[in-house]
Amino acid sequence: MTNATVTAPMNVLFLCTGNSARSIMAECIMNRENLGKFKAYSAGSMPTGKVNPLAANLLKKLNYDVSGLRSKSWEEFAGPQSPVFDFVFTVCDDAARETCPVWPGQPMTAHWGIPDPAAVTGTDAERGFAFDDAYRMLQQRISIFVNLPLENLSKLSLQDHLDRIGRPGTAAAKESA
Repeated sequence: MTNATVTAPMNVLFLCTGNSARSIMAECIMNRENLGKFKAYSAGSMPTGKVNPLAANLLKKLNYDVSGLRSKSWEEFAGPQSPVFDFVFTVCDDAARETCPVWPGQPMTAHWGIPDPAAVTGTDAERGFAFDDAYRMLQQRISIFVNLPLENLSKLSLQDHLDRIGRPGTAAAKESA
């Protein structure tokens, strides 16, 4: 990543506490938008054990294959047989505050906090809008990330871009593009 040729694919892990909505959506988006450069995974510190039905329905509606999705613990990716991650992104504030396992390979990390759509109460339309909004924010951030010229960025510059992508508001994220 530091002014060297980038070899594909680089492994990316998206973390959230429950691994039922935001991190699952991010995994799907990254695996579709990856431009052949990334392989995405998702996990949680306290997985719910199931994919949120509203997240699964939204992903299906957007033509994602959801057949292999499952809510899983980040411990599944902390063992010696696990992929070595190049990037680890937290997408919820709770996971960002937790003590994560030590990831082999010393991946670059950033916090890309997204409001929890599963916490929204109200009508079906209001809850659906929350999932749509979370998806849109994740898609925008991932699109910016996959289009970064990684081979031309120093590690310090790349970390700055990763941090800016996760800042609230599109102005900070667009600066990274």
